Amino acid sequence: MSTVLSKIHYYMHVCIFKVRDVLMPRRRITEEIGIKPGFYVVDYGCGPGSYVVPLSEMVGEKGRVYTLDINPLAIWKINTVISKKKLGNVEAICSDCKTGLADGSIDAVILYDVLHTLSDPDGVLTELNRVLKPDGMLSFLDHKTAEDKLVEKITADGMFRLATRGKRTYTFKK
Repeated sequence: MSTVLSKIHYYMHVCIFKVRDVLMPRRRITEEIGIKPGFYVVDYGCGPGSYVVPLSEMVGEKGRVYTLDINPLAIWKINTVISKKKLGNVEAICSDCKTGLADGSIDAVILYDVLHTLSDPDGVLTELNRVLKPDGMLSFLDHKTAEDKLVEKITADGMFRLATRGKRTYTFKK
């Protein structure tokens, strides 16, 4: 795909997400997770950053949000939001799998509507398991995967177990 088409595709998604976010604010979804002030959170596959502001507010000044995406345009957009909204507790990471974060340093990971797009989903789940604290949680949402397949995929290797099923999300524990 040409760079121009890639940019057009990306910006089309940004427009669709803006409409979606007005109709269903992302904070409603993140509230299901149980994120508390002081938490360290990874938004894996963050795209244009629909969750960055609510997560930043939820973790507060003592917490940290790491937004990660493979697309440099997404990282550019996140950095723009960070600068514009003065989000001192947010850091953008451009990567396709490895987070660069320390073992057991993260309280929660959100993995929303991205697993079905990954070239190495098992590698990503292994990486997320590595960075999560022993009592860490993985919040999962994927509109493209059937519920039984979704739970099976996340729990197959024994790294995660289903903890709760929210209204919109699934929360898995290490």
